[in-house]
Amino acid sequence: MWSNPRIPYQLASNRPRLEPLNGKSIMVHVAMNIEYWPFDRAMPRGIIPPPHGAQQNPPDVPNYSWVEYGMRCGMSRCMEMLAARDLKASAFINAQVCDVYPSLLDAILQAQWELVGHGWFQRSIKHVDDEAEEISRCLARLEKASGKKTRAWLGAGLGETDDTPDHLKQQGIDFLHDWTLDDLPNWMRTRHGPMVALPYTLELNDVPTYAIQQSSSDEFLKRLEATLSVYEREAEKQARILTLALHPHIIGVPHIAYYFEKALDILVNRDDTVFVTSSEMGDWFIEADGTNGAELLAYNNSPPTV
Repeated sequence: MWSNPRIPYQLASNRPRLEPLNGKSIMVHVAMNIEYWPFDRAMPRGIIPPPHGAQQNPPDVPNYSWVEYGMRCGMSRCMEMLAARDLKASAFINAQVCDVYPSLLDAILQAQWELVGHGWFQRSIKHVDDEAEEISRCLARLEKASGKKTRAWLGAGLGETDDTPDHLKQQGIDFLHDWTLDDLPNWMRTRHGPMVALPYTLELNDVPTYAIQQSSSDEFLKRLEATLSVYEREAEKQARILTLALHPHIIGVPHIAYYFEKALDILVNRDDTVFVTSSEMGDWFIEADGTNGAELLAYNNSPPTV
């Protein structure tokens, strides 16, 4: 029996030690989800329910405005906080943001954030008619914007079909963030050879924390402090990735941003942390691991018998 068609199971404590990046055992990844939610479509998520329980058809002004606030005020606020500390983020970006919010794109490129594929606009790739074409269109638009090959991907809503990793690998993606099953990168199977599954998080993630669980404003800071208490002990034996999964309409509102800024200062002032983007993390793993995924079997639709 096996549990996972893409990433073979391994107990974390049995993994070979990976040499830390620059001698820093905790790698911090600031992942900002920058999304276009079309005005004329139903909103994927809302901050308030429709009145009287009625279905809220477009235009959904309050929930659209909630998200657009993030693209206006939240992004400005968060980018200033990061720039003040000389930190770069990974921009998990819907490709259509390039055309809908061009001045924001300019600011992201000027800040030298890494562009990570995140769909065309904010809908799951499960709902796309031709996902290979959709991926191709996204990657072409991001490369046109940045002048660089896009190397990493996070599906909108972490959505995948059975074929998504194969399409991504075939089109040149090296790193995939959808599989949130480890604190470290892993090699994963595709029909076109091994690729790297990079960590993401559903715990230090502002959507579950605030939009779903309705936590207090300081919850993100409390979770960070608790996570560091565990990580600093574990990092004596093995490096750790600490991802901050962010959305500007949530982390960028003042009462939450206040605590996010305190979280950044805690991380910046530690002597065991180094900040990375997606590709920096992925390249570190490939070098530190040194196997190029050689132990993986080629993926097919039938799991091997064990």
